Amino acid sequence: MTIIVTCIAPVNIAVIKYWGKRDEDLILPLNSSISTTLSTKQMRTTTSIMKSPDFKSDRLWLNGKEEPLNHPRIQRCLKAIRERAREQGKFEDKCKLHICSENNFPTAAGLASSAAGYACLVYTLAKLYGVEGDVSDIARQGSGSACRSLLGGFVQWSRGSNSNGSDSVASQLYQADHWPSLKVIILVVSDHKKKVSSTGGMQRSVETSELLKYRVKHCVPANIEAISLALKVRDFDKFAEITMRDSNQFHAVAMDTYPPAVYMSDVSHAIVNFVHEYNAACGTTKVAYTFDAGPNAVLYVQEDDVPLVAAMIQHVFPPLPTTKQQFISIPMKPAVLPEDLKTSFPPHEPGMLKYCMYTEIGSGPSQLTDPDCHLLLPDGNPKKIAS
Repeated sequence: MTIIVTCIAPVNIAVIKYWGKRDEDLILPLNSSISTTLSTKQMRTTTSIMKSPDFKSDRLWLNGKEEPLNHPRIQRCLKAIRERAREQGKFEDKCKLHICSENNFPTAAGLASSAAGYACLVYTLAKLYGVEGDVSDIARQGSGSACRSLLGGFVQWSRGSNSNGSDSVASQLYQADHWPSLKVIILVVSDHKKKVSSTGGMQRSVETSELLKYRVKHCVPANIEAISLALKVRDFDKFAEITMRDSNQFHAVAMDTYPPAVYMSDVSHAIVNFVHEYNAACGTTKVAYTFDAGPNAVLYVQEDDVPLVAAMIQHVFPPLPTTKQQFISIPMKPAVLPEDLKTSFPPHEPGMLKYCMYTEIGSGPSQLTDPDCHLLLPDGNPKKIAS
């Protein structure tokens, strides 16, 4: 019998970064990490999986392009889900699979596309095979941070201590509605694939960076404890400081790597300078930044401050005259910039940002029930093919 399941999964952004593995095969991290799950309304991976006795072989399409399905991490996830299904007494036939996955945001540009992608793959496979319970340990074997995208709100991925990785799983610290006033603005500096992959950069850092060793032993445990408390009491000042310091240290580790793994650009550094100067001008912390392994900035802002911050971004980083829409946004109140801020913050040259996205903390993956949402046609071929 032919069956199709379609699901969506969110992006997650780490505020305490995971960087470096102690086991490459099982993807076991050197340190624990904490992330925020972003709303699927703006950023998501959609995956459709169809199994049918008519299919001759397993096939995979990513963003409209057919890709080989023999990647070790994909095969590891498929094998683990099928083993879990057998353990739970679920019927598993010999049907082949057609898998189609799409991101509605830049891939491999430092916006956690692999996390959303593998989380969506594993979640959809679990639904297809009827697997119950936590599958974050399986998602982790595809992409480490994918385990965090299986949960909404504020999530911790524990380092664990077991050699088989059984205790290196994700757990929800707080649900998405724990801090409703905390909002997110993403500044897309580049939507191109980064030169140094996260996997390659991590391996190089583990081999060469002395700062990474110090960070793992001395800094991350203290940051985990401190930011967990800040999240509990919704202390934005403390949350912002720890988030920015951790981001800075992560990129310092990338630069301490030999040869260096350079992820931030001149525009990234201009954003960092803007945030610190804007906070100083306000006399209090209004904005926090974090950068994953890429040049794009993720800003955390309290809801009441969003209109003015968004107006400042559009003033300091103006779009090209031909840009139709700089902000992709959930509803936002407009703001008029005071003249003193305009004078104090002269604009950069237009076009330094590709676009901006205003979003919020969101929930974990979900299954779509509308047949129109399927990415595969009834014959198992994708609806969209990349040109």
